[in-house]
Amino acid sequence: MKVTFLGTGTSQGIPIIGNDHPVCLSDDPKDKRLRSSIMLEWSDYRYIVDCGPDFRQQLLREKVDTINGIIFTHEHADHTAGLDDIRPFTHKMGDVPLYIPERMTDNIQQRFFYIFTKVNRYPGAPSADINIIYNKPFVLGDKTITPVEYMHGRIPIFGYRIDDFAYLTDFKSISEAEKEKINDLDVLVLSALRIESHPTHLNLQEALAFIEEIQPKKAYLTHISHRLGFHAAVEKELPESIRLAYDGLKINV
Repeated sequence: MKVTFLGTGTSQGIPIIGNDHPVCLSDDPKDKRLRSSIMLEWSDYRYIVDCGPDFRQQLLREKVDTINGIIFTHEHADHTAGLDDIRPFTHKMGDVPLYIPERMTDNIQQRFFYIFTKVNRYPGAPSADINIIYNKPFVLGDKTITPVEYMHGRIPIFGYRIDDFAYLTDFKSISEAEKEKINDLDVLVLSALRIESHPTHLNLQEALAFIEEIQPKKAYLTHISHRLGFHAAVEKELPESIRLAYDGLKINV
């Protein structure tokens, strides 16, 4: 399976509008981060995990012309606000399959009501088919997707395990029962927002401690803010098996 990091930034991305922090002014392309999302490809299948406000820009950059569907982690705008840009796929394939945790279905249907309504539809509006995800495995193509429930502050959200790969963004805490789902990983992708502590996200120290506990063979950090520091400087301080993800990075799992 090929994993492409479409974006690795936090909710405002990097650079932040009007911000003169040194990381926001960096010339290093690895310090420029769109909102967090990944693309999963295997066999003839292509799925996107989360669809933030940079969705259009990300898919143009990667020259994506077809998708099989979009899997969501939770309802926050940096993970959902690009949903209107499924329109070109609607024109090609009809209703775009969306895989949505049960808890967030009302939210997404209210915010994007024009996508889901069957009455007085606006001509040319995108259309989608909601597939509700519960906390139990489901199948996409020929792979089993296992939801992993954890807390983003006070909000329960889903990460996902596919084979020996797991994607856990916007992560703060997890139960012991759910933690058992992410044993024996080849690759763990985990959020690490910044150096200072945060009420709803892991900081760098907490992320490194969690990786040490889980013991994946390799780990990548994502959902990064400018306050984590320069990509090159942070990378030098990390263990060899842990890397900072960056926009456009592709790995094979």
